[in-house]
Amino acid sequence: MRLERAFGVLLHPTCLPGPFGVGDVGPAAHAYVDWLAQAGARWWQVLPTNPVGPGASPYAATSTFAGNPTLVSPELLREEGLLTAAELADRPEFSPFAVDFDRVVPLKLALLQKAWKRFSSRAPAGMEEAFGRFREDNAFWLADYALFAAILRATGGKGWTDWPADLALRRPAALSAWRSTHERDVQFEEFCQFLFASQWQRLRRHARERGVAILGDVPIYLAADSAEVWANRSLFRLDKRGRAVAVSGVPPDYFSKTGQLWGNPLYDWAAAEASEYAWWVKRFRAALQLVDAVRLDHFRGFAAFWEVPAGDTTAAGGRWVPGPGRKLFDAVRRTIGELPFVAEDLGVITDDVRALREELGLPGMAVLQFAFAPNPRSAFIPYRHERNQVVYTGTHDNNTTVGWYLGDASPEEKDLVRRYTGSDGREIHWDLIRLAFASVAALAVVPHQDVAGLGADCRMNTPAKPAGNWRFRLTEWMLGPSLRDRLAETAWVYGRGR
Repeated sequence: MRLERAFGVLLHPTCLPGPFGVGDVGPAAHAYVDWLAQAGARWWQVLPTNPVGPGASPYAATSTFAGNPTLVSPELLREEGLLTAAELADRPEFSPFAVDFDRVVPLKLALLQKAWKRFSSRAPAGMEEAFGRFREDNAFWLADYALFAAILRATGGKGWTDWPADLALRRPAALSAWRSTHERDVQFEEFCQFLFASQWQRLRRHARERGVAILGDVPIYLAADSAEVWANRSLFRLDKRGRAVAVSGVPPDYFSKTGQLWGNPLYDWAAAEASEYAWWVKRFRAALQLVDAVRLDHFRGFAAFWEVPAGDTTAAGGRWVPGPGRKLFDAVRRTIGELPFVAEDLGVITDDVRALREELGLPGMAVLQFAFAPNPRSAFIPYRHERNQVVYTGTHDNNTTVGWYLGDASPEEKDLVRRYTGSDGREIHWDLIRLAFASVAALAVVPHQDVAGLGADCRMNTPAKPAGNWRFRLTEWMLGPSLRDRLAETAWVYGRGR
């Protein structure tokens, strides 16, 4: 993938303002695309848009193919005749600053159920046919996902390895009987996916019309309690009951002194190769039906991954194991063509990871918050950037730039960043935005929190912290014309504007 010189903004749709306690893909998302276009941005980077499990992490989704029903817009459902104004008005007040998932998710679910009831009794013109086409076109993942999601809801969110054995191990007679008894519940899950896909494609068309491309995110690993692990056990290293025999993580690094124990089941790469990586081809093709390019989270795991014995309480006792390497990507390229991927090559990056990325021609990443250790100099310091690269002030896993400078950066880092930028640090977020925009790297991406100069309380995620993440929301002043125009001016100065 070769990138043109441009810039983008990183913001997950859940962060958008709106009356339902969480951002979605409705009017606020369309207005955000307009804001980005007016600022001169050519990219909008989002996190994974899949349905989330406990903790609300987009990186621990219950499916890699499905969309998050919480992102469905009630306002667009009203436009389509599936909800009424009175139903939209019957809602509690929510904080404009943070998402309260415990309150938001039940509200959105109740509205979706009302929409389903109205659709079932009298579908708007053409929608029943469109729903039928959607079910046919996506049957390869939708049937399993809808059944999984319905059982998951019926069991109160209990992990599938704790379901009755006949359901957990997918014995055909048991699945057929459950589906027959709960047919309406399964269809409701399919309907939610139809709504998400329809609304997302409407947003994507609007973005294309405004010249804004969407950069999505595909995590390398899946949650253990996901539809795909349940439905494709042979692709994972599981015991007879479906529990992982080894799990994912990363060794100690700049995010955590004991490493990060992610706990995802690991792939059986030999089984994937035997099928010519057919499941992976489907996964990437489905992702690219939603976005224009994909950030491959934890790219280094495709070269070699950190294997942690199941039952360990930290990731420190793991070991490196070779991944599929180029064979996987060659199989994907034979089917899909060009690989519009960005390699997230952060963490412990070795020569084999660099070689794989370069062989594939994929842009890597540079993060400015990691750039200013004075000795030895970081590969992320701007004078070491490369053209085929994406430079960030920070990512969703970083503190905000203001929070980093005031709290996380060492005195030596603060001194070097001030000297490097010729600044006193009072507008450190704009100092780093200018460095990113001035970089030779083709694409510069800035979290919206940095555009607004927000502090540590507005960071999106703290790695290795299990609770309190993914809650940030924009307020109206953060979308004001002054920030938009300053961003546009900075982009023009450094040749990244329209």
